Amino acid sequence: MTALNRKVKFAVVGCGHIGKRHAEMIIRNQESELVALIDVKDPSELSISQYDVPFFKDLATFLASEIEVDVINIASPNGFHAEQAMQCLEARKHIVVEKPMALTKLDAEKVIFKALHVHRQVFAVMQNRYSPPSVWIKDLIESGKLGQIYMIQLNCYWNRDNRYYKPESWHGKKDLDGGTLFTQFSHFIDIMYWLFGDITNIQGKFNDFNHHDLTDFEDSGFVSFDFVNGGMGSLNYSTSVWNQNLESSMTIIAENGSVKIGGQYMDKVEVCNVSNYEMPELAPTNPGNDYGAYKGSAANHHYVIENVVDVLNGRASITTNALEGLKVVDIIERIYSLRK
Repeated sequence: MTALNRKVKFAVVGCGHIGKRHAEMIIRNQESELVALIDVKDPSELSISQYDVPFFKDLATFLASEIEVDVINIASPNGFHAEQAMQCLEARKHIVVEKPMALTKLDAEKVIFKALHVHRQVFAVMQNRYSPPSVWIKDLIESGKLGQIYMIQLNCYWNRDNRYYKPESWHGKKDLDGGTLFTQFSHFIDIMYWLFGDITNIQGKFNDFNHHDLTDFEDSGFVSFDFVNGGMGSLNYSTSVWNQNLESSMTIIAENGSVKIGGQYMDKVEVCNVSNYEMPELAPTNPGNDYGAYKGSAANHHYVIENVVDVLNGRASITTNALEGLKVVDIIERIYSLRK
């Protein structure tokens, strides 16, 4: 791929909280240019007047326009990601796809196949990989200092209630949202996969404690599995926590020590007890995104835009490629196949 060697031109599809965050990060990047915003809602409902760029009500109209664009960032509801990715690739544009890349492995595979066919890049957004604790634990595991990995426990306990699941919202709708693991916790499943690889021998138990009138799917689950590379793991999750988020944490029990990364977004090292190892001082973690009453995951989207610019200018490789985005979808789909 020939390096652009100029400002990278971006458009953003979906102007909700995440889409506006993408737009903001594009504007702040000196090597980027925002050329258009696209959303089905009226601009007056979206609070986007600060972005002085053309606005389009649908993706097809934008693609038919004469506006030059290199990359289209897809930040629409989950159920539209794969379809809009295919539209953009058909128009031979690079794409940045918010999590999840698709709601089925098959759709994710179609996106990857199309990208290969048209020689365009697919950037999967998994910005939690950039947080200092994530970078640190990745280095520690790859150094081999922990020795054999015995057990991994991933706990994701957040609050999502009627302040979040509003009747007019896409949140909670099975075809547009996909489920708790897709919308709330896929970032943490991605971190687990990034660190320890694929899982097998999955077993699960699920319940819907207090979301019967709010969502089309469960709010809680216990999932156990083995790692293909050795060791066993569990994922315990819930959005039925009262009033506010509790934690997202990962506990690692290994041959030469134990580590726990916790906090609301797995952004704090709470325990590091490793043989012959001294914990380095980490850079502060960016505060999490605040969506009204809700906190999302770590606020590292500027790293995503930087990586896109670097890749298209021939200076770096993709930090989260399409195959990794597909793998997260695959793992969630296999877990959800156990629901009755």
